[in-house]
Amino acid sequence: MDGNQHATDPDRFITLHEAAETLLDELTERYQVERRETKEPLGLDEALARTVRLIPRIPTAAPLAIQFAEPSLHLRLGRWWTRTLPVCGCDRCDEDPKLLAEQLHRHAGALVEGGLWERVRRGVSGSFYEARLIGAGVRVDQEGPLSAAGARDARRGGFAAAVQWTPWQLRSC
Repeated sequence: MDGNQHATDPDRFITLHEAAETLLDELTERYQVERRETKEPLGLDEALARTVRLIPRIPTAAPLAIQFAEPSLHLRLGRWWTRTLPVCGCDRCDEDPKLLAEQLHRHAGALVEGGLWERVRRGVSGSFYEARLIGAGVRVDQEGPLSAAGARDARRGGFAAAVQWTPWQLRSC
């Protein structure tokens, strides 16, 4: 968004960041997770962004991470699932922060309920990952290429067969 002359009000996504903060607090309070906050790059040669990870105490449940960028959020579920909210913050696309916050909640809810499935597949041109997120109001597939080293690492981690992440465990009172 920096330098984008078509974004006249990037501050409209502050409510999305607030919704993410509230979601992280609620999930931390309700489920048995470890919360870690760091500064990490958004990508190669990019600026550092505040990153909050929720790591379930049971290893069969998928982690959640949110990176706070301006004006967007980068959501990562499990090993490969990623989503950027908003995809574009320009005036022409005019993505609604309230709808994006609802999407964030639906995706996190599907993850927490055990609705994330991931695996590695070999193709003619190399290996790629497949991910599917299914939950209340959510059914989305993603796939993308993996480096040879990334594919080997994933297969060693048990992702050669489909992995269905388990639901998060509630905190006991």
